[in-house]
Amino acid sequence: MSTTDLGMTCQFTMKRLSLLNRYYKITNFYSFLKDLAIKGSIAFIAFVTVIVLLEYYFLDFEVLLNQLVEHFSPFLILAIFYVSETIIGLLPPEIFIAWASQSAHPWWVLFGLATVSYIGGITAYFIGRRLSQIEVVKNYLEEKTAQHIANLRKWGGLLVLIGATLPPPHALISLASGMIHYNFKHYLFWALFRYLRFIIYALVIFKIL
Repeated sequence: MSTTDLGMTCQFTMKRLSLLNRYYKITNFYSFLKDLAIKGSIAFIAFVTVIVLLEYYFLDFEVLLNQLVEHFSPFLILAIFYVSETIIGLLPPEIFIAWASQSAHPWWVLFGLATVSYIGGITAYFIGRRLSQIEVVKNYLEEKTAQHIANLRKWGGLLVLIGATLPPPHALISLASGMIHYNFKHYLFWALFRYLRFIIYALVIFKIL
């Protein structure tokens, strides 16, 4: 590539980035991201605080988790987590990450949890696609997920990434993605950031427990 071609490519890239930056400002993406980051940080700090308080003043959290490991099969717990990650994220993933910390191979179990969560999101995506064909259900869900659908249409895969790493339930964003028939290959890529969330949270929770 000649120097002239390289310069034109750089100019085109910079112009495109400038336009994207302007678009995100106009659509309030940055303020939306900031609010979610604050909420996510507060929620995580609150969860860690509760664990620490329970551990020091009320019960031995490690013993409780060890009892879970001993009395319930990993398959059962992963199955419960899969259902939760498919149906609007009923249970916080942090609980399951704490459970993984007491297993014989915590990082392998964490990888399994992240994979189950990823597959749960894919399941929710296809549930959304199927339900979008049932008019009555479609209208009801579109009303309940109107904000997520609107944001998906504005920001596309970035919202899937946000759902994978920040407070909006991953399953709900996945369901909305399926309802509007968001490109499945793009969904699969952005949803991979779910693994990043599990790793970051585990670095903190594993250290505490």
